[in-house]
Amino acid sequence: MSDQEYPLPPATFEFLILSLKAQTEMHLGMYHYGNDDDKDRPAPDFRIARHTIDLLAMLQEKTRGNVTIEEQRQVENALTELRFRFVQAMEAQHKAVSEPASTIEESEPAKTEEQAGA
Repeated sequence: MSDQEYPLPPATFEFLILSLKAQTEMHLGMYHYGNDDDKDRPAPDFRIARHTIDLLAMLQEKTRGNVTIEEQRQVENALTELRFRFVQAMEAQHKAVSEPASTIEESEPAKTEEQAGA
């Protein structure tokens, strides 16, 4: 086996769900392989994350009644977890965007009427 050849996992429904889940987590900015600094952390791509969650929901709907109980639970659990994490990431993003503005306002000394008029 050469360096470019490596074993691939079997093409199963479970692997498909895990792959889509991992992709969504990546687009939510949950996978970070760098320093602990937030400056190196990639920004979440909520549009693509939402699209991947929608793909999983479509798979759940289209396969209803045609999957095992374990597979059905896996899809349901993945969707529940990803939807929760999507909301968390959105809230964290909004908080991060609003914090710098409030920090700047707090750090600037208040101007008196004389200073403002001068």
